[in-house]
Order: sequence, then structure tokens, then C-alpha cells
Amino acid sequence: MATLLYRLGRFSFRNRGRVVAVWVLLLALMGAGAALFLGPSSDKFSMPGTESQRALDALARDFPQASGATGTIVIAAPEGAKLDPAAVAPVVKEAASVPGVVAAVDPFQARSVSPDGRYALITVQFSGTAEDLADETRDAYLKVGDGVTGMRIEHGGDVLRAAPEVGGSEAIGVLIAAVVLIVTLGSLVAAGMTLLNALVGVGVGMGGLYALSGAVELTSVTPVLALMLGLAVGIDYSLFITSRYRQFLTEGLDREEAAGRATGTAGSAVVFAGATVVIALAGLFVAGIPFLTVMGLAAAGTVAVAVLVAITLLPAILAFAGEKVLPRRQRAGEAVAKEGFGYTWGRLVTRFGIPILLVGIAGLGALALPAQDLRLALPDTGSAAPGSPAREAYDLTSEGFGEGFNSRLIAVVTTKDAATTTALAGQAAQMIMQVPGVLAATPPQPNADGTTALVAIIPKNGPTSAETEQAVHDIRAKLATISGAEIAVTGATALGIDVSDKLGEAMPIYLLLVVGLSVLLLMLVFRSILVPIKAALGFLLTVGSTFGITVAIFQEGHLADLFGVEQPGPLVSFLPILLIGILFGLAMDYEVFLVSRMREDFVHGDTPRQATINGMGHNARVVTAAALIMTSVFGGFVFMDDPIIKSMGFALAIGVLIDAFVVRMTLVPAVMSMLGRAAWWLPRWLDRILPDLDVEGEKLRHHLAEPVEREVSPV
Repeated sequence: MATLLYRLGRFSFRNRGRVVAVWVLLLALMGAGAALFLGPSSDKFSMPGTESQRALDALARDFPQASGATGTIVIAAPEGAKLDPAAVAPVVKEAASVPGVVAAVDPFQARSVSPDGRYALITVQFSGTAEDLADETRDAYLKVGDGVTGMRIEHGGDVLRAAPEVGGSEAIGVLIAAVVLIVTLGSLVAAGMTLLNALVGVGVGMGGLYALSGAVELTSVTPVLALMLGLAVGIDYSLFITSRYRQFLTEGLDREEAAGRATGTAGSAVVFAGATVVIALAGLFVAGIPFLTVMGLAAAGTVAVAVLVAITLLPAILAFAGEKVLPRRQRAGEAVAKEGFGYTWGRLVTRFGIPILLVGIAGLGALALPAQDLRLALPDTGSAAPGSPAREAYDLTSEGFGEGFNSRLIAVVTTKDAATTTALAGQAAQMIMQVPGVLAATPPQPNADGTTALVAIIPKNGPTSAETEQAVHDIRAKLATISGAEIAVTGATALGIDVSDKLGEAMPIYLLLVVGLSVLLLMLVFRSILVPIKAALGFLLTVGSTFGITVAIFQEGHLADLFGVEQPGPLVSFLPILLIGILFGLAMDYEVFLVSRMREDFVHGDTPRQATINGMGHNARVVTAAALIMTSVFGGFVFMDDPIIKSMGFALAIGVLIDAFVVRMTLVPAVMSMLGRAAWWLPRWLDRILPDLDVEGEKLRHHLAEPVEREVSPV
């Protein structure tokens, strides 16, 4: 592997113009494809095989008139006054005249007026789904009632769902990453080149993703996740190879040879680090949830592009950069300090390995304690940004009718004939009313042929409350006793429960697949059994403490104001499996970066302890910078209003910090020093079976043992 990448690096260096031209052309093609074939994003969470999905399919089949998006207009009279039907009627008429609206229901006819007569709900039914509606339609809907005085009018409903916008706040992370690069590399050219290289990879990856969006349905979170990961790993991978290239230059190699060797050694680590991330993300398909599979594959694609850019485009850009990738003092011939803080830290950790290990494990274990109270749900408009139309409508509805009116559920009753449907649907409505936590259940509403009926259910509490979740379980348990009908319950809370249950079933299989494949891959890389096992155990500490901190802030509300969490509540249902997949891949990144150098020095004759210290000394600065860059990129997304992306960005940022600085740079060298030569033990029979990938470059060193013509370097 190292020899192959060495040749690829030298080829890209020599053919710099052609390589850059190919990537520029590819970037242009992907951009054109994105512009031509861009499709709408979706917030639909399709989950084949679940009860909620069966209910939604029945609605689409038997109630097509109600399959489009819905809106709810909330009207409130001044305090102490009551709504006048004559004053509300023009608002209903105006809502019905909005393009794409099938019907707007008068609240006085539908009896959706509060007991005190002060609040009313106008239900608006659209013909198309939320994803199909034009911006002009949404604007017209939001303007309904603008000319009305003496009443407060707010607009809500799934019709207002929109993809989160990626803008200025997320650029903060990129700016911080640029500063970290400048400080780490000491050269504006090197920092700019590394960042440019990563941005090209992100541009190609995102362009390809958007080009496919016309044929593949993407959720609104998918492009943001792909952008988040593409930026983070793209900068890190380029930084790692650039740092090794600069090291070879200072050792006296000519620039082409340095580029080849940097690509052969550091590039090998990048390839296998990227492979673990791709495996972890692509493995999300085992959950059997289409939108999660697409999210994983999209993010894996951007990571794969980042790897290709790092091992091909970067050597070409290095060729154009010349000696300017070095700090000015090094270009002037000043001596470079051979040892930095990494060596000091490595000696300290290896000397006091046992106490450091005990303190580290105990500390991370304490941080993980809140994770035992983890609750999961799908996000609702109650967690939307304060001041947004959806949040204002949610709050006004809760004020006038109670939170349960924002938590509506639907029971779909289907039989073979109308008479049976009427009887069993009525029985179901009566049983539902007996469930604690249910405020009301409407009389059954049959479809045209009477074979399917709907029972609307209004819980007493909000959609993400534990009481509403329990009510869903109790309703389903009661309705399961009715024979002769197919009954399914759906709604936001029911969907969240079904997603969580399905992901819970898939989690063991996912962990076995991803961890198993990654451990095998690391076994190939490091020719060791204990090193991959140690890496996996360290990841458990990372993910446990990450979940604990995230639960404490986003669910329990500790320090919520500091991170802009307006409404603490359950974490989004798919966050655990997504976070585990991404963090596992990124954790293995740092494992490969650090331990590959330890392995390299051990193979080249150093003692296990000295190899550990050397690995820390050579890579601590780079890994520190890489972790800070990745944290900055992920942390930039914490400023977004979307609760899913905010929690995801925070969890990834804190997870990277913990894994890089506590687990990989502290606990890993402590364990490696304790294991000694046993860390690199591999049974002979297994050594013969496993292919030798030569990540540490031993074969490359033999290949280069013959005399090589070199230019005289001024460094």
C-alpha cells in the first residue's frame, strides 16, 4: 500500500497541471449536475414495517384527500374577550383562497374553539405535500389575516417545514479552522493550500450529492451532515499529509521525493482512517430505515472524496506551492527544534501510566452517568426557534387549548365492510377515551366506501412528554385486543417511538458489523490483536461520556442557555446510532494517525516505550490541530436553529474533543507503554493469513534503499 501511494504521490507531483485540471473539471461537472438535477429535500421519515408507517400508508391509500400537507391557523381574541364568528369567517375565506389549498375548515363549524371562546383553530388542507409546495404558496399562507385587527393570528403546521439553511454561523467553524492551520503550520501558503484542498473535496462531494437529489430523496439533514463531515475530515487528512511532507523536506529530501514519501506513509494512514469512517457510515443500512441509509451513504461519499483529494490533488498543489509550505524561518535555514511538547507529554504519560489510566477511566465514567436517563423522540415545533411562525403557533395553541392539541395522534381502523368498520371504530374510540393521558377522541370519520375510519386522538401532554409516550403504548395495547380489524396508530409521538424501537433492534447488529469490520481492518494495519481491541474499548469510553454530556445539556437543561437550547427535551431518535457511527469512524482516525507512527518506529527498531514516545512527539501537534479543526467545524453547526443539527453538531464536537485529547492522546499511550511488546503480538498462523498492507512503509523503505537521484535542497 505504501509503495503504491508513494508512486501515486510522485505521479501527481510531476503531473501537477493535469491533476489540478482534472479536479477542476470534475468540480465544474458536479456543480453543473447539481444545478441541473437538484431535487427538493424532504422531512418525511419513512420506516417500512412499523405500525406508524402502516397507518400512514392506509391514509395515503384510503384518504387521498387528506394526504397533502396541513396547516393550522391559530386565532386569539384580546384577553377577556371572545371571538366573533363573523370576524373569523373572512380569515377562513382568505385561507381557502390560497393557491394549492383544498379546504379551510371554519372553527365554529368544526367545534375547534376553546371553552372560554377566546381561541380558535382553522385547519387548512393542501393538495400537495410540504416538499411540493412552492415558496409563493407558503408566503401566501403566512400572509393570511395580515389585514385583520383586534385579533392575534399565528400560522403553523407541517406546511411550514423547510430545509435548514447553511450560512454565516457555520462559517465561524471554518474561520477558526483556518486560524488553527496558520498557527500549526506557521505558513499562510500551507494553511491556505490545505484549506483549499479540503474545500475542493467538499465541493465535488456536495455537488455530486445534490446532482443525485433529483433521483434519490434526501432529508433536509442529509446535506448538512455530509458538509459537516466532508469539511472536517478533508482538512484533517490534508493537514496530516502536509505535515509529513514538511518533515521530509527538513530532513533534506527533494520536493518530489518528499511528496511521494508523505503520500506513501501518511497517505496510507489517511486511506485506512477514511476506510473506517466509510465503513461506519455505510453500515447504517443495517437499521433498515431508508432515510438513515441515505444519510450514511451520502456522508460516506463525501469522506471517500476527501481521501481521494488528499492523496492525488494535494501532492499536485504541493508542487505548485514550492518551498513556501515551510515557515519563513525554516526557509531561511534556521534550525528547527527537534522535540516539542508532544515528546514531553509522551514521557509523562508513559511514566505514570497506571494512575493516569485510572483517573481517566473514572472521569469519563462519571461524565457518562446522565446517559442512563436518555430519552428519544422526533423533534416537534415546540423546539423550533423562538419567534418563528411555527413556534408562535405552537405556543399560542398550548396557551388556548393545552399542549395536547400539538400532540395529535390518529388511529386508522380498516375492515372489509362498512358496517364492521363503523362498529369496531366506535369501539376503538370508546377504549381510547379510557386510556390515562388521553384528553379526547373524536367520533370515527369513515372514507368514501366506509371500509376505513379515522379516530383523531388528543393527548393531555406535549408530543415529547413521557406521559404521551406512555399513552401511545397503552392505546396500542388496548386496541390490540380488538379482533376483526386492522388498527394502526400514528402521529409524531408514535413515529418517534417506532423509530427508536427499530433502531434499538438494529443497534446490536450494527455494532457487530461496524466494530467487527473496523477491528479487522485495524488488525491488518497494525499487525496486532490487542491494539484494535484497545481502540474499540477506548471508543466505548468516548461514546458513553459524549452521550452523558449531551443528555445533561439538551435533555436535562444544564447549561442550556450557554448553548442556545431554548427547549430542553428528548434527543432526536436517530441521533444515537448516527453519533456512534460517525464518532467510531473519527475515533479510529486519530487511532490510526497516532499508533501508525508508533508502529512505524517500532518496526524500524525502537523499543516499545520509545516508539510510543516518538509517536506522540511526531504527531501530537498535528492531532491536536486536527482535533481543534474538527471541533471547530462541528461546533459551528451548534449556532443553527434546527434542533437536530444543533444537537448533532454539539455531540460530534464534544465527542472529538474527548476522544482526541483524553482517550487517544492520554489513555492510549498509557496503555501502550503498559503493554510493551505484547501490544504488537500477533499469532504466527494469523500473521501468515493476513495480507501485509505495509502501512508503516517498511517495504517502501526497502524499495527506496537503492540510490536515488536527488536535487540539492536549500532546506
